[in-house]
Amino acid sequence: MNLNRNNKVRMMTLAAMLAAFTAVATIMIQIPTPTKGYVNLGDCIVNIAAWVLGPAYGAAAAGIGSSLADIISGYTMYAPVTLVIKALMAVVSFYVFNFTKDRFKGIISTVIAASAAELVMVTGYTLYEVIIYHSWSYAVVGIPGNIAQSVMGIISSAAVYELVIKKIPVRK
Repeated sequence: MNLNRNNKVRMMTLAAMLAAFTAVATIMIQIPTPTKGYVNLGDCIVNIAAWVLGPAYGAAAAGIGSSLADIISGYTMYAPVTLVIKALMAVVSFYVFNFTKDRFKGIISTVIAASAAELVMVTGYTLYEVIIYHSWSYAVVGIPGNIAQSVMGIISSAAVYELVIKKIPVRK
């Protein structure tokens, strides 16, 4: 096996593991919100997958893991849009993180990147709900729950990355 193939297998394996972690983190703790959804730890892994794996593999891990959690949790009608929204979140988080990591020290770049990703999530689900429910007013009711989810995602991903992931030695 050549080095390039070994790297692809490694990245696919890490993406599969992070997809599974995303699903478990989403399912493990579900705090119901007054409007349809629930707050969970899945976005923590969505952002970490982006920062560790890059935009393509990170998006795959985030989208697949999150949509599997929707299917397992009985939110099947959200699974397709979750696949897209969480993948986009990972892409945005990766690029914002890479843009900010040399400009800001410490936890600031992870907070900014996670915040940008969460903005994608809140906007994406709001627009999806406008489409499926044919009502801006109904969709807007879900925004506070999505913001609560965002806060959980920002705090948890920035903390886990800074306290754990950055300290893991990387072997190339």
